[in-house]
Amino acid sequence: MRRAAIERLLPAAYQRAAGPGSVLGALLDVMEALHAPDEAVLADVDALFAPYRTPDGFVAYLTRWVAMDHVVAAPRADAPLPLPVGRLRDLVAHGALLARWRGTPYGMRTALELATGVTGFVLEEPADRPFHVVVRVPPAAAGRLALVTRIVEAEKPAAVTVEVTTDPAAEPAPDPAAPEPPAAGDQEPPGTEDPEPTDAPAADPEPSDADGPEGAATGVASVRAVGRAHVPSPAPPDQPSEEPS
Repeated sequence: MRRAAIERLLPAAYQRAAGPGSVLGALLDVMEALHAPDEAVLADVDALFAPYRTPDGFVAYLTRWVAMDHVVAAPRADAPLPLPVGRLRDLVAHGALLARWRGTPYGMRTALELATGVTGFVLEEPADRPFHVVVRVPPAAAGRLALVTRIVEAEKPAAVTVEVTTDPAAEPAPDPAAPEPPAAGDQEPPGTEDPEPTDAPAADPEPSDADGPEGAATGVASVRAVGRAHVPSPAPPDQPSEEPS
């Protein structure tokens, strides 16, 4: 609050006495200096509650506002965060979306992808074991099983049991088109085989597109990284068409 604004709140006799160099004028200058830090905070108070503008030390506190404090084991100022601050900001920014889809496969998978920055989580429900969900963690997130377990326990329905397992990396399968090497006893010394006469010139082999562009192996799915504030929502159910009356 500026000195002039404070002075206008005083009675007329005090306003006349608050001239330059007076004791009351010096007191008004001190009051203005004391109000300046608080007014600076209030002028930009919306930045404290914006996920991507708030200070790093305030992000853990905001997780309580959106019911995501289970991600932070101990939300204290002196406790290290279990994940980078950027991932925690993403969780706070998508808190409303995660609350709306809590207890669903989409909600659990989205929370795991935002917290770890890794895609590829698989949720399975065995047919012989109802009300039980198996969460398969991709190899890239295998080092954060404690964080994944906390999120799964909080995002699952209350009546469902869960099992968190790591999904081992798939080993490369042998190429069925590759010829097998001959056995040691079946090999013949070079120059002993009889060449077979051919009447037609050998045709050049046509390039095959099975290996993809530039010989890249097929069957490898590209992983889409989870970006900040770019989590797609599931498609809403079909609405019944309205017929004009």
